[in-house]
Amino acid sequence: MSATMAPSLHELGARHIQNMSDAKTLEPHWGYADRALPCTNDEGSCEYLDLVYHAHDLSMLYSGILWATILGIFFLWTISRHIGRASSPPVAPELSPKAGLTKVRRTIGAATRQYFLPDAVRSIFGRTTRLQVVILASLVGYLTIWSFVGLTYRTWVTPVSDMPGTYNTRTSIGPWSDRIGVLAYALTPLSIMLASRESILSLITGVPYQSFNFLHRWLGYVIFAQSGLHTISWCVVEMRLYQPQPSVGLAWIVQTYMIWGVVAMFFLTLLVILSTPLAIRLTGYEFFRKAHYVLAMVYIGACWGHWKQLKCFLLPSLLFWFIDRGFRLLRTAYLHYHHLPSGTMGFRAAQAVITRFPDSEYGDVLRLDLENNQDPWAIGQHYYLCFSESSIWQSHPFTPLNAPIVEKGMVKHSYILRAKKGETKKITELAAVKAQGTGEEPTTSVILTGAYGETIMDNINLDTNIICVAGGTGITYVLPVLLKLARSPVTRDRKIELIWAIRHAADAEWVREEMDLLRMAQKALNLKIRIYATRDAGSAPLLLEKDETSADAKQISSSSSSGSDAGCECGTDVPVAKTGHGEVDQDRHPKLAKLVNEFISGTIRGPTTVFASGPGGMVSDLRTIVAGCNSASKVWKGDERFDVSLVCDDRLEW
Repeated sequence: MSATMAPSLHELGARHIQNMSDAKTLEPHWGYADRALPCTNDEGSCEYLDLVYHAHDLSMLYSGILWATILGIFFLWTISRHIGRASSPPVAPELSPKAGLTKVRRTIGAATRQYFLPDAVRSIFGRTTRLQVVILASLVGYLTIWSFVGLTYRTWVTPVSDMPGTYNTRTSIGPWSDRIGVLAYALTPLSIMLASRESILSLITGVPYQSFNFLHRWLGYVIFAQSGLHTISWCVVEMRLYQPQPSVGLAWIVQTYMIWGVVAMFFLTLLVILSTPLAIRLTGYEFFRKAHYVLAMVYIGACWGHWKQLKCFLLPSLLFWFIDRGFRLLRTAYLHYHHLPSGTMGFRAAQAVITRFPDSEYGDVLRLDLENNQDPWAIGQHYYLCFSESSIWQSHPFTPLNAPIVEKGMVKHSYILRAKKGETKKITELAAVKAQGTGEEPTTSVILTGAYGETIMDNINLDTNIICVAGGTGITYVLPVLLKLARSPVTRDRKIELIWAIRHAADAEWVREEMDLLRMAQKALNLKIRIYATRDAGSAPLLLEKDETSADAKQISSSSSSGSDAGCECGTDVPVAKTGHGEVDQDRHPKLAKLVNEFISGTIRGPTTVFASGPGGMVSDLRTIVAGCNSASKVWKGDERFDVSLVCDDRLEW
C-alpha cells in the first residue's frame, strides 16, 4: 500500500503529504484512511491526492458493481433453471402447450454442447470443457476492465518538504496498484464460495459443488497475480520513486501494516505452490487438503492485519468457511444419530461388510456393503466415507453403486474402491487381519457424510434414450441409473445400453448381484450390455444379449472361451458372451465414437443422454464425441436425435 494507506493518520501525516495540523475537517472514505481537508500542500501533491482518493472511491464502487453482476448472473441462472423445469413435459413434448419453449431450450442446449463441451487447451487447463474456460476468460476480461477504468494517468514531480533539491515522483501506478488490491480482496469471498462443499451456489443453481473447483483454482491464480502486481508496484513506488532513499523504503517496510502485507503475500505464494499438481503428487492429497485449509485462514487473517478497512470482504470469507465446516458436521451427526444397544440415543458408526477381490497387478478391489437408518439419496449423489478404524482425519468421496431403496427404515449402501495406497490400502490390510482364522466376512466402521452432488435423473423423460459408459470402478456412477430405470415405467421405443470397459472379465464379479438384476430386466428395458475385457489376452468385446437366460449365457461364454478365436476365459459367474470384432481399437479399448454414433442412429425418437465415469481420457473422448453428435439446426427442425447430452462424474477433476 502507499504511504497514504498507513494504518493511522499520525503515520500518514508524518511521512506523506497531508498536513494534519492545518486540517479543518476529516473526510471519511469507505475502506480507506480519512482525508485531511483543505489540502495545504503544493499543487502537484494536492492533485495526486485527489486522484488517490477518487480512484479508491471508484474501486469500492466497481467492487460493488462486480458483486452485483455476479449475484445477478446467479439470480438469472436460478430463474432459467426453474423455467426449464416447468417447460419440460414428461413425454411427447410436441403435444404440450409448452412445446415451443421446450424446443427453444433444447436447441440452445444442443448448440452449447456442440461448441463448448470438448476440452479446451488441455496442456494448460487440464481436462476442462471450453465452457468453463470461456467463463474464466469472461471473468478475467471483466476484471481487466475494472482494473484500468476511472484512472487518470499522469506523473507529478513534487518537492520533499524540509529537503531542498529533493523531489518525489508521484505517478498513477500507486492508485492503479490500490485498485487491483481492492479487487483481490473483493474476490476472496467468491473464492471461498467456489470451494465450499456445502455450497450456496449449488443450492441456487443446481450445479454440483465439484463443478466449481476449476473456477476456484484459477480464481486463486488471478488473486495471486493481482496481489503480486500490487506488491511489486508499491515496492517500486516506496523504494524507488519516493525520496530520499533508502530511508523512506526502510521506514515503510517496518510498519505494522506492511509486515502483515508481506506475511499475507508469503502465505498466498505458499498456497499456490502447494496447489500445483507436482506439489500434490509429492506431498499427497490429504496433506494438500489440510494445509490448504490452514493456510487459507492464516492468509485471510494476514490480509485483515494488512488493511482492516476492507474487512467487509474478509469477514464474509471467514463466515462462509466456518458455515461450510459446521454444516458438514451437522450432516454427519444427522446420519449417525441412532438408537444405541443400551436403549439411548447417540452417535454410532455404520458397520460395513468387506468383500475383497485380489489384484496383485493394479491393487485389490474392495466392496463395502452397509445399512444405515436414513433418508434415501438421489441418483448421482455421493458420500464421503471416513474409515474410523484407521484414521478419523481423512474422508474420501465414493458413489453408491446401488439404487437407494428404503426397507424397514434402513437404506443399503454398496461401494467399490481400489486399494492402492493410503487409507484404502490400510482397509485392505485390516480386512486381511480380521479374516484370518475366523472364516467370517470382515467388517469395518464407516462414518458417512453426505449426500453431495447433483441429481442426474431429474431431466430424464420417458422418451430419453440412455447410454451408460464406464471404465473400471466408474461402473458405480452409472449402475444406479440403470437400476433406477429397471424400477421405472417402461417405454417401448426407448433404447438403453451399457458399455463397460474392465481389465479382466473376472472384474465383473464386483457387481454380480446388480448385473443379475439388470439381466433379468433386459428384455423389458430394451437394454443391451457390452462388457470389454481390455487386458485379457486376445480379448474381443463381450456382450450379454437381452434374450439370454443365465444358463444359456454361461454355456455360450464357456463355448466361446474354448474356441480358437475366443474373447477370453471368463472365469466369472456374471454371464457374458463373445460378440463380433471391429468394436475395439489397437489397445483393445472400445471404439466409443463408433458405438455412440451407432446407438444414436439406431434410436427411434427422443433425445439421448450419455452417462459416463472412468479414466480422464475416456471422459475427454466422450466430450468430443457427444459434441459432434449435437446439431442445433436439426434439433430446431424437430429431429431430437441430435439433442445429445453428457452427464459425467465431475469428481474426476479433483
